[in-house]
Amino acid sequence: MTPYGYVRVAAGVPTVKVADVEYNTARILELAQESSAKEIDILVTPELGVTGYTCGDLFEQPFLIEKAEEAVARLVGECPEGLMLVVGCPVMVAGRRYNCAVAIRRGEIMGIVPKTHLPNYGEFYEKRWFESSAGAPSCMISFAGQEMVPFNRRELLLHEGAYIGIEICEDLWTPVPPSCHMAMSGADIILNLSASDELIGKHSYLLGLIKQQSARCRCGYVYASAGWGESSTDVVYAGNAIVVEDGDLIETERRFFTEPALVGKDIDVEKLRADRAKFSTFFDGIDSINRWALPAAGKSGVGAGNSDIAAGKSGARREKSEPMNLRVVPEPFVPNDADRLREHCEEIINIQARGLMQRLNVIGCRRAVIGISGGLDSTLALLVTVRAFDLLGIPREGIAGITMPGMATTSRTHNNAVGLMRELGVTSLEIPIGKAVAQHFEDIGQDPTLYDVTYENSQARERTQILMDYSNKINGIVIGTGDMSELALGWCTYNGDQMSMYGVNASVPKTLVRHLVKWFASEFGGKASEILLDIVDTPISPELVPSGEDKIGQKTEDLVGPYELHDFFMYHLLRSSFAPAKIYWLARIAFAGRYDDDTIRKWLRNFYRRFFTQQFKRSCMPDGPKVGSVCLSPRGDWRMPSDASSALWLREIDNLK
Repeated sequence: MTPYGYVRVAAGVPTVKVADVEYNTARILELAQESSAKEIDILVTPELGVTGYTCGDLFEQPFLIEKAEEAVARLVGECPEGLMLVVGCPVMVAGRRYNCAVAIRRGEIMGIVPKTHLPNYGEFYEKRWFESSAGAPSCMISFAGQEMVPFNRRELLLHEGAYIGIEICEDLWTPVPPSCHMAMSGADIILNLSASDELIGKHSYLLGLIKQQSARCRCGYVYASAGWGESSTDVVYAGNAIVVEDGDLIETERRFFTEPALVGKDIDVEKLRADRAKFSTFFDGIDSINRWALPAAGKSGVGAGNSDIAAGKSGARREKSEPMNLRVVPEPFVPNDADRLREHCEEIINIQARGLMQRLNVIGCRRAVIGISGGLDSTLALLVTVRAFDLLGIPREGIAGITMPGMATTSRTHNNAVGLMRELGVTSLEIPIGKAVAQHFEDIGQDPTLYDVTYENSQARERTQILMDYSNKINGIVIGTGDMSELALGWCTYNGDQMSMYGVNASVPKTLVRHLVKWFASEFGGKASEILLDIVDTPISPELVPSGEDKIGQKTEDLVGPYELHDFFMYHLLRSSFAPAKIYWLARIAFAGRYDDDTIRKWLRNFYRRFFTQQFKRSCMPDGPKVGSVCLSPRGDWRMPSDASSALWLREIDNLK
């Protein structure tokens, strides 16, 4: 098993010759050997692949059925060690013929699963040759030289620590597929042996069906469908090898190939189980379903606890040398497709603006106050507020943007702030904080040459006081500018920039803020676009410590670490509930060539340390709209005691290599 809960699966589509059992068996074994070389744990092949799906009335020939059984015996004897091979084969039980999936591993048949829903419409005539499993007995049969073989449509299999469910072709197309019951009974991965012919528009429908079922069942879904060699008397089989994880289409083989196809992928079983545990409605209807039998640990497999899967502790599992087709994106909050990113940005902006519109409408407010620094976060907050005012039909002059230059403000950020407000047509004010902060230093006895936390936080709190008091003066509300990444790290001043009356950016991570501002730049054009793009290129800085010249000397990412790393850590901690070791392992893959192992470990430790110690700032964070699946609101997604110990997590990081 690949470390940290991954099970390697593959969909294989061999070439076939209709009714040539020996040829078909040899081709299946070739795929099995290739799978073994690629360290695949589970290989699923097409429906009735031992005989070919399009045998027609030849299925009524006992000779063909006998030869198919002999072929399975050969597969049992020659299947590579450690591989779970699932093949399609006709099986006779109590005088009745069934369209079955046969699961083979380590020299034995694990089980036989008969098909439930038999299509008998259009080009399909399966009821002519086969019986539905709905009336089939659940029993032990003698098959392929093995005396005790489980024959049961309602049984899950256990391999490499994962529970496996099997359905066959049409089962997926029904209103309540068997895989729904399998998943709610504990199946982590669903295998589908299929023989689906090609029609105009059918392929895109099929992909949607598989993705939706995988998402609904929160499972891995591996689909292998008949291809080259099946009879074209009336229809054409193009072959499909598809792997989907939790609704995400991971891998798919091109269709209409004339050579064998093999698509492999590491499925994250630990993540799937974490999602099922997190989204409590998944199991709400469990009392009303037909339960599938869950195998116990032992001969049929190994224990399947999350901790064992995550650590790969069982000696029965094969350690993988390298991940297979494992896509670990370095920016999980940002779609990597340009069209999707544009749609994503527009939807987020609309959510942010609609949240603010509702708040303004409910309290009867037509004025807003924002501190504008010339940085990314305040820029996005201003742009969202402008969008909200426009949609409500409120003049933009009702937005008061206040620049508050202090000891370390540079001309670049100041000019961008002033220029952007001018281009947007909002009310622009400038209130320097130097004198007020100097007086405050004198009042509390702070050495103005000591650039410590008091020096920095005094400036942040002075700015917040100005914003709050000015909003009272004009009967407005203060719009918060801080983003979710800053909240995760606690990189904000308590009762300073941490505080507002409505925080529009509260669930937007820093890596996404940049793209949202770029999106606005593409929407505006002209001078406003130029200013926005320069803001995007400006180093992130709180500008609280002077550098001695007119340039940004205090760079946030030099102090707390790269935001792309922290957003990666935050996503996998909150969305997937992964442990530090797994996050580190994923980060090494995602950022290979960009950060070395020591750098990743350093900032991972810093992230966890700050995440725990800074919870008190999140416990009283202002209201703000949730825009994605990850959020830190103490009223919704993340409830954590402010005095929780980080010792366990930090200890694991310290032991990483």
